[in-house]
Amino acid sequence: MKKPEVLIITGDGLNCERETAYGFRLGGAHPDLVHITDLLDGRKRLNDYRILAFIGGFSNGDHLGAGTVQASRFRHKLREDLEIFMEQGKPIIGICNGFQTLVKLGILPGTEKRSWRQRATIMTNDSGIFEDRWVYLLLNPESPCIWTRGLGQMFLPVRHGEGKFFTSDPGLIPHLFRKGQVVARYADSRYLAPALEYPFNPNGSLEGIAGICDESGLIFGLMPHPEAYLFPYNHPSWTRDAALGKSLPREGQGAAIFRNAVSYVKGES
Repeated sequence: MKKPEVLIITGDGLNCERETAYGFRLGGAHPDLVHITDLLDGRKRLNDYRILAFIGGFSNGDHLGAGTVQASRFRHKLREDLEIFMEQGKPIIGICNGFQTLVKLGILPGTEKRSWRQRATIMTNDSGIFEDRWVYLLLNPESPCIWTRGLGQMFLPVRHGEGKFFTSDPGLIPHLFRKGQVVARYADSRYLAPALEYPFNPNGSLEGIAGICDESGLIFGLMPHPEAYLFPYNHPSWTRDAALGKSLPREGQGAAIFRNAVSYVKGES
C-alpha cells in the first residue's frame, strides 16, 4: 500500500519540520516539507495530501500575536482549499504555533460547523516568561480525537511564550467538556488530577487545557510537542534511568500520536 502523503508547512519562522516529519515516518507515512509560499502561490496543492500538519515555531516572528499572521494568510488565500480538505474527512494537527494558528483561524474549537469564527484564543503565559519545561498530561479516553486513541497519559515538553488557552465565552468550555473535545489537560507529577496551578500548568490555561479537538475528532491542536519525544533518549531522565538499570522504552511517547493518525487514514483503526 502506498504510504499516505503528509503536508508539513514550513518557512517564515517555523522550525519543527524535521522532528515532525520523522514522527510521521515512524507512523508509516511519507511527509512532504512544503514552504508556505509554495502553498499560497499554488505550486503545491493541499488536496494532494491525506494529512495536514501545522508545526511549531514562531511563524512570522509571532508579530501581532502567535499564529495570527499565518492564520490571516490561510483564511484569505486558502480558505476554500481548507474547506474541501476538511469536508473530505482528512486529519489535521496543529502543534504549539500550529495550535495557535488553528484557534485563530476559527477551525478549532470547531463547535460551529465551518463558521471560521474565532471563539477562543491562546495568549501570553500567566508567568510572563517563555516556558521551556516538560509537563504531565492526562488524555481523555472518551474523546473522539483520532490522534490520541488508546492513550491515557503522556510526558511531553512545552516551549512557548503564549500558551494559555482562554475564552471569554462562558458557555464554550462546558460545551467542549460535554462533547469530549477537551483532549489533553495538564496534570500533577503523579497523573492524579488536572493541574490548574503553576508550574504543572505552565501557562495558566483555563481548566488546565493543553489540547482540544473539533467535534469530528479529526482536527487536533495541542501546546506540548509530541515530535520532541520520539526517542527514549529525548527524555530528560534517560541517563539516570539507564544508570539505575531501568529498561528504556522502544520509542518516545510522542510517536503514538503520529502512528494513530497514519493508521486512521490507512483504515487500520
